[in-house]
Amino acid sequence: MSSRWSGAAARLSAWLPRPLDRIRMIKFKLAILMVASGAIAFGYFAWCIGWLPQRTTLYATVLALVTSQFLAHGMTRPLREMTTAAQRMAKGDYSHRVRATSRDEVGQLAAAFNQMAADLAAAEQQRRDFIANVSHELRTPVTALGAVLENLVDGFAEPDPATLRTALAQTERLSLLVTELLALSSVEAGAVRLQLESTALQPLLHDVIAEAEVLAAAVDRPVRFTTDLAAPDLTVRADRARLHQVLLNLLDNATRHGPANGQVHIEARTRTGQVVIEVQDEGPGIPVADRARVFERFTHGRTDSGGTGLGLAIARWIVELHGGTIAVADPGSRIRVSLPAG
Repeated sequence: MSSRWSGAAARLSAWLPRPLDRIRMIKFKLAILMVASGAIAFGYFAWCIGWLPQRTTLYATVLALVTSQFLAHGMTRPLREMTTAAQRMAKGDYSHRVRATSRDEVGQLAAAFNQMAADLAAAEQQRRDFIANVSHELRTPVTALGAVLENLVDGFAEPDPATLRTALAQTERLSLLVTELLALSSVEAGAVRLQLESTALQPLLHDVIAEAEVLAAAVDRPVRFTTDLAAPDLTVRADRARLHQVLLNLLDNATRHGPANGQVHIEARTRTGQVVIEVQDEGPGIPVADRARVFERFTHGRTDSGGTGLGLAIARWIVELHGGTIAVADPGSRIRVSLPAG
């Protein structure tokens, strides 16, 4: 019943005329409102009793107009401030805030406007940081590759296997960075569509570890991967390809930050309707103060170990798309992923 009445009220509100729309100042609209309503009230008074004190009526009208303009100042000031702030925001200045002291709809609008301005300012800062980080990350391999090729062209270096391996390594780093940037852009834009299914963890971990061993050999950091599953038939509700990407990122991250010839341990168990997967290396761990930041873009965890700084950011987005969580756990060298059980 209430929804029916609200719908009828909305239709009636849309049907009612708006005779003051052409007036550009709300204070003038309030003045017209006071004069019109006062005139109708005084007219009805005169019609009922047959007379009307002219001087008193005039003074009452003027007093009502002055009072309305005085009170309207506080009502319309936030609206004028919002107009000014919006014009400054259109020019890229998000620092202006509106004074929101009233508790009415205008005050709520001002508070919402301030929140929007703060969110836009944060988004703009993130955009600038992102561009700066991308420029920096792209400049390093491009500069290194350009230097190698320039030395080859000028004859200062011979095209021996070592020089060519250096050029190939920089090309591969550049290719990985572009690939992960595209992946992160797709995830943030909501273009990633998950194909959720009951996924067995044991064969998935087998495939991920095989690929991680190849990546570890490529960066000359051989490690030993060990697994511990609570049950051989442990399953998780996930997109297999995306979960493969997350686990590979975690194993690659552990390989880079752990010691050479060390061990990376993968453990999976169930806990209250969740499957908890933990990847731990033998490195020094991430300090408590930095544990939240490592999942931000272009944050290199414990050391700058040659990664792009995007792997954990991509992993966080994909895990959150699954309705799960990802975090750094004690002793700081352990990454914990919680996903819905299959």
